[in-house]
Amino acid sequence: MRRRTLDTIFAGGGLLVAALLAFLGLALAGEHAFATSYVASELAAQKITFATADKLTDAEKGWKPGSSCLVAYAGQLMENGAQAECYAKYYIREHMDASAKTAGFPGATYATLGAIRTGLTAEVTAAKAKGDTAAAADAQKKFDAATSLRTTMQSGETLSGLLLTTYGFSVIGAKAGLAANILFALAAVMVFLSAAGFVHAYVTPKDKVVFAPVGGGARVPSGA
Repeated sequence: MRRRTLDTIFAGGGLLVAALLAFLGLALAGEHAFATSYVASELAAQKITFATADKLTDAEKGWKPGSSCLVAYAGQLMENGAQAECYAKYYIREHMDASAKTAGFPGATYATLGAIRTGLTAEVTAAKAKGDTAAAADAQKKFDAATSLRTTMQSGETLSGLLLTTYGFSVIGAKAGLAANILFALAAVMVFLSAAGFVHAYVTPKDKVVFAPVGGGARVPSGA
């Protein structure tokens, strides 16, 4: 085979690969653009604004190491996934944790409060059966507090879950954007290599061959 022909074949194949990589990159870039735009528009529609720095309590700013993001985003309108994650994990959940402690059920969640309420209902019933009005009133007070807290937890966990889902969607979009950039870079490399292949084919003598038969193609006698 002529060397020029071989170079042309490889260079042309490289261009096809580059075109495929570019096409995939454009598709992923489109997904990235959609995810970014969709997340921004949906979050902006909720009109959730972070508390300004002077309104943040010490508990809010220092609840967990990641709580510092509340200071970084102070006063800003929520418009991206990172802000949604911060608000859900460190603002809403801090308030839920504080509410649970205030109600007398530290560490409680919406799920665990169901069993707590069932137990308190049994306590109220047992106290009334014994005629112990003080114990019944105390158990009823705890039951009411648990019921109110469970409603708070339901609202908090629902909003927190939705915001974290939005954050997850934004992460997928960001990864699509990163993958698109990598594909574009690979496509550029393939174009460069293909161009080099065409140049090499042009400067190679027309009569130069590769993979030429060795030894004039002599056959080995049968039975040798």
